[in-house]
Amino acid sequence: MKPLKAFSRIQDTALTLDSFDQIQTFPECGGIGVFVGTVRNHHEGKAVKALKYTSYAPVAEKMIRQIEQEIQHKYGVAYVRVIHRIGALDIGEKAIIAIAYAAHRREAFAACEEAVERVKHEVPVWKEEFYMDGSSQYVEGCCIRKDDAEKNHVHHHAEKNSAHSDHTHCHH
Repeated sequence: MKPLKAFSRIQDTALTLDSFDQIQTFPECGGIGVFVGTVRNHHEGKAVKALKYTSYAPVAEKMIRQIEQEIQHKYGVAYVRVIHRIGALDIGEKAIIAIAYAAHRREAFAACEEAVERVKHEVPVWKEEFYMDGSSQYVEGCCIRKDDAEKNHVHHHAEKNSAHSDHTHCHH
């Protein structure tokens, strides 16, 4: 078997599908599940101008690789990889790409979806949105997995830090 590509899961340059190994490396796979998340121009009724992702890269890298391994094992898929962008992004730029190769589409879709959900909710990557009105806000994912939701009571609330920004917290 040919060696797989080595690449960072946290990247500060434009994301492309070229980071990933090609499906031809996995002749047993007949399905590819891909998710590409881009920066949209609105959030909760506010016009978004741009955003910035920050991360503690050493921990985020390790956590994404662990998530990939767990999902690969759980769904019995040949390949699961996720890359996440950090830095300043404009509307339309790619923020996250997840890909899964599997024998069949069902496992490819399921593995890809779970990879995105887990990375967005568990990995230390923070998103700051910059709005057209000049304000900005940190938008944090709740660091809680779906299967833990019933065991833990989760509360969401927003606190005003200043006239120009909101900071959303998640407690469990």
